[in-house]
This record gives sequence, C-alpha cells and structure tokens, in this order.
Amino acid sequence: MKEKATSDAVAETPINGKAVVCDDGLKRPPWAVSNTLLREYYDSEWGMPVRDERGLFERISLEAFQSGLSWLIVLQKREAFRQAFRNFEPDTVAKFGARDVERLLADAGIIRNRAKIDATINNARAAIALREDGGLVEFVWSFKPAVTPAPLTIADIPTSSEESLALSKALRKRGFKFVGPTTMFALMEAAGIVDTHLIDSHRRGSSGVWTA
Repeated sequence: MKEKATSDAVAETPINGKAVVCDDGLKRPPWAVSNTLLREYYDSEWGMPVRDERGLFERISLEAFQSGLSWLIVLQKREAFRQAFRNFEPDTVAKFGARDVERLLADAGIIRNRAKIDATINNARAAIALREDGGLVEFVWSFKPAVTPAPLTIADIPTSSEESLALSKALRKRGFKFVGPTTMFALMEAAGIVDTHLIDSHRRGSSGVWTA
C-alpha cells in the first residue's frame, strides 16, 4: 500500500492555504472548516500531547489505516475501530489470532485491509517489547525536535522531517510496520510532538509543548 502523500493538515485546501475566519470569529486552517467532525477534532484534540501507551498506540494504528486515504474517513470510523480493536489495548491486540483477523476483515465499520490489520497486531507486540526499554511513549517522544515549524499557510507545513525519518527508521528496527516518515510526521503533528498549527490559528501553542 502506498504511503499517504500528505499529512493530516494538508488535505483539500484552497490555493492560498491561509487560516480561515470562522462563524465564531476564530481562525482555523482550511482543512478544519470543511466538516463539523474535522472542526471538533481540530478544536479539541489534534495537536494535543498524547503521553499514554494506549493512546499513542491507537494514534499509530489509525495513522497506518489512513495511509493512502483521507483522515476524515478514519475519523468517521474511529469508534468502530475502537470496538473492533478492543480500544487499542496493546496487550489485548497482541493476542489477536487468525479468527480475529477474519472477524476484522468482515467488519464493514472499519477499513478492511489485511496488510494494515496484520501490521496493527504486529505493532501491538512490538509496543509491548518496547516496555523493556522505557516504553512506546518515551521512545516516540525522544524524537521531539529542538524547534517546531511556524507556518503561515498550509504550503509552509512540511510533510516529513529529519526527526520523522529517524523515528520511522527506529520503529522499523524495532519491528513496527506502516510507520513511514510521512506517516510518522502526521503522528508527531497529531500527538503534539510538533506544532504545525498556522501562526494565526486560535489553536497555535495550545498543547503547552510549544509556546510559539
């Protein structure tokens, strides 16, 4: 499966890619104003720090399922994903076997891609193995860069970085799959490891990780 070509924040935007003044007077990136679900996600969740193993494993899993698709599709199916993958508890998912794979492939509520399903189960086992070296959260957050982008428009936001490339390589070395550098940059954006909110967005700096 081809890795997605863009991060969450670069999908279906106007040419200028500038922040949009919404009906509540707040500025948001174009991708967050085209759909109510995306707007709610942007305002309450996207870019906020994820520092628990279950939450970060879920993010990695959903980013993998999004590869080649739009984030909105995954967001619309997220509750079904959570039910199907038992709330993305690594210890539970790691025990999934052939019957579980067939169950997931028959579940119309999720994205039925065998390679991505297999990768999620594999990654749960890899995440458990990382506990011997500090755990998934410490491992992923260790790739936080010294500085974060300061984009004025969507075009200013990179789709990968030296850190996301390094994280991708390190996770692959640890046995993870579907963790390409673009996918990992999207993870870093979504989990607050970098802040790619537009400079004039009302959410810029909201994570507390970055102050500018």
